[in-house]
Amino acid sequence: MRDSSGKTPIWKAIADALRSDLAEGRYSPGDKLPTEAALADRFGVNRHTVRHGIAALVDDGLVRTRRGAGAFVAATPTDYPIGNRVRFHENLIAAGRRPEKRILALDERAATQGEAKALQVPTGAPLCAYHGLSLADGQPIAIFESLFPLDRIAGITDALRDTSSVTEALRVAGIADYTRASTRLTAVRATATQALHLQVTEGDPLLRSSGVNTGQFGQPVEYGRTWFVGDRVTLTLET
Repeated sequence: MRDSSGKTPIWKAIADALRSDLAEGRYSPGDKLPTEAALADRFGVNRHTVRHGIAALVDDGLVRTRRGAGAFVAATPTDYPIGNRVRFHENLIAAGRRPEKRILALDERAATQGEAKALQVPTGAPLCAYHGLSLADGQPIAIFESLFPLDRIAGITDALRDTSSVTEALRVAGIADYTRASTRLTAVRATATQALHLQVTEGDPLLRSSGVNTGQFGQPVEYGRTWFVGDRVTLTLET
């Protein structure tokens, strides 16, 4: 669109310049763009004009903005299959992403009534609680809690301290293989703590997955809850 004088509007010129930056690889998916103030200095305009240019990129799906955080290059969501064999590292490698897990907390506590029902243990039975952060190419995509019945899987806590991989820790603890018995998906809003870890704004949409994994004899070995960032992951259900 051009104004009545035939000149390209300044906001559109800014949007075009930023598109060129993206095309040339100056910014990668997930990168934060310079602040409105920095871009205003670069182009010699006011912040309102910069905001108009960025809005055009948002409309094109090239940039996403988060309230109070700024503008970010839109990353292609990571495909994450959920079937009878859910494996974090395998899923991300298959999607062409670099998987990483960080341990946030690892402790032992008593099972609540709901957790006990999911794991088929008595209420108050000892559990290993593993809280962590999942990343793809260095960007947080999910926060999770995995619970393991200690009476059924001795040594799982020590195994998890040595490796962040649930699959490897279960193998060390004597569970050679496991499969997904059930999955429940729910849309929720990010709490303040979740937002901090996931680098989103409190109240942003998350997709919560709750699932039970069972060992070779059908007994539950893990009850997990994972909160995925809605615009960073595409969950696909496999039969």
